[in-house]
Amino acid sequence: MEKKFKRTTVTSALPYANGPVHIGHLAGVYVPSDIYVRYLRLKKEDVLFIGGSDEHGVPITIRAKKEGITPQDVVDRYHTLIKDSFKEFGISFDVYSRTTSETHRRTASDFFRKLYEKGEFVEKTSMQYYDEEAQTFLADRYITGECPHCHAEGAYGDQCEKCGTSLSPTDLINPKSAISGSAPVMRETKHWYLPLDKHEEWLSKWILEDHKEWRNNVYGQCKSWLDMGLQPRAVSRDLDWGIPVPVEGAEGKVLYVWFDAPIGYISNTRELLPDTWEKWWKDPETRLVHFIGKDNIVFHCIVFPAMLKAEGSFILPDNVPSNEFLNLEGDKISTSRNWAVWLHEYLRDFPGKQDVLRYVLTANAPETKDNDFTWKDFQARNNNELVAVYGNFVNRALQLTQKYYDGVVPVCGELTDYDRETLNEFKDVKQKVEELLDVFKFRDAQKEAMNLARIGNKYIADCEPWKVVKTDPERVKTIIYISLQLTANLAIAFEPFLPFSSEKLRRMLNMESFEWTQLGSTDLLKAGHQLAKPELLFEKIEDEVIEAQVQKLLDTKKANEEASYKANPIRENIAFEDFQKLDIRVGTVLECTKVPKADKLLCFKIADGLENRTIVSGIAKYYNPEDLVGKQVCFIANLAPRKLKGIESQGMILSAVNFDETLSVVTVDREVKPGSEVG
Repeated sequence: MEKKFKRTTVTSALPYANGPVHIGHLAGVYVPSDIYVRYLRLKKEDVLFIGGSDEHGVPITIRAKKEGITPQDVVDRYHTLIKDSFKEFGISFDVYSRTTSETHRRTASDFFRKLYEKGEFVEKTSMQYYDEEAQTFLADRYITGECPHCHAEGAYGDQCEKCGTSLSPTDLINPKSAISGSAPVMRETKHWYLPLDKHEEWLSKWILEDHKEWRNNVYGQCKSWLDMGLQPRAVSRDLDWGIPVPVEGAEGKVLYVWFDAPIGYISNTRELLPDTWEKWWKDPETRLVHFIGKDNIVFHCIVFPAMLKAEGSFILPDNVPSNEFLNLEGDKISTSRNWAVWLHEYLRDFPGKQDVLRYVLTANAPETKDNDFTWKDFQARNNNELVAVYGNFVNRALQLTQKYYDGVVPVCGELTDYDRETLNEFKDVKQKVEELLDVFKFRDAQKEAMNLARIGNKYIADCEPWKVVKTDPERVKTIIYISLQLTANLAIAFEPFLPFSSEKLRRMLNMESFEWTQLGSTDLLKAGHQLAKPELLFEKIEDEVIEAQVQKLLDTKKANEEASYKANPIRENIAFEDFQKLDIRVGTVLECTKVPKADKLLCFKIADGLENRTIVSGIAKYYNPEDLVGKQVCFIANLAPRKLKGIESQGMILSAVNFDETLSVVTVDREVKPGSEVG
């Protein structure tokens, strides 16, 4: 039997205050969470919507260093931009705070301290690179060097941006400090770890047995991690930007951002409700729901619950509705390449059209798989659905009321069979929309709301009141009355999805508000009620407006191509004898699997003409393993073996790096014998 809760705490992933918000963030997290919260509020349920900026971590310190400003300057700039953009877009947070607040510092420190005093952490000593000149330990991103795989210069200590391979700082050839430029040395450092392996048993039961209703992508990713076995995870790191670790002997160490950030949900609630925040986080009659993107599933379903359980007094999430990713014009959204539609720019370029973007992002919501946003589809959905279906019906109903009855709702006359059939079609809309919203199927729920407008358009077109008025004026009163009831229902049904348009429609109907319980009613507007002057609910978006947006993206793509070429100029000539030292051959992929706990690595078993060999390659972002089996690939056969994630890699698979950082494996255009030389 489903448990009934008194209230619901809804959180949305904290955007990283290192840049603005784009449509991928909106589609993945903020539009669906706002729809859900608005729906609960309409039902008069007790709900709290928590948001805020994530403001710690290495990328912020790197941006600050590049710009010659402080990390606080960086987060102040982007926190304000993000907060203002959300507000203008209608994301209806009850609180939107930040992880640099004093409340958060105190809350996160107390949380760590309690776990520390309970003995929930494991202390470990390890060797880490240290910059003697700058007198600081170096985070992975502050170490650069030559990639051991593609030999590109400037690879980071966690990843080579050129070939995409995941790295450890010790993998780099000739490592250097990004702070001073000097060669770092290895020094011993101590950190605290959350032993996730200790929580594995209860997590497995809680997720795999108790929460089979979670979305397939969430359940599947959690199961994959649990099947591989959980490992301790560091909760501290050597850095000077963040919340200091609140124990003796931890000077120069801060809470790791993954540990600190989710506590931001709690601290932001505490900031809003200092006296009653605990009931939203500790009362078993409170339901906790996290809205996140798929890159945050493990943190919200495994790591954060382990933290809460270890603390001992908090409730655990009841559901974590995570979306997949939204692409842009067939290409992955990339902040570093400026390949995105930024929210603050959209609000500037399309004033008053918040609901158009909300509608399109919900219609294209990546709920079960990655989806694509294109400007042509954006235009088509606006013109062919919002304008031609929803807006057209509303305009017809209101204009005809104005024309025939001076904007006064007429008295409903005798109903025909077709009238009853139409009324019957929308009486169940409340149940249908609720059933879908309750299980986070926002795309289908919005379709049901739009179906009301389709019913209305068909009804008014079939009845043709502009013709009937000449022969049977009493009949027209009934047609208009029913059309107005449908119009009022649309104002309610679309309230969670398109709040600005629903408010505008309510004004035209001269109704301050409707109750959600009235959805499906056939007498929302009483006879004799005076409507306000009708206006167009939506307006057509012309081709030139869309062409300007497409051109902006084309200009971005061209600039990226030019920058990529300049960043990767043709290298100096080498002697032919040097080229001959490389033994490049063709091999057939016999097996290909993902490397456990390495999101970017694939492990290949390759037939090379003599015996099978193993090669590890960082291309998991660009290929499904099963798609590579049977392909013939080019590889360097005489590279010295290297261990990656405990696997000895015996060579390097060749890939072409596109300007957008995507990779394409180098193959042959017809089958050759494995082991064939390339020269």
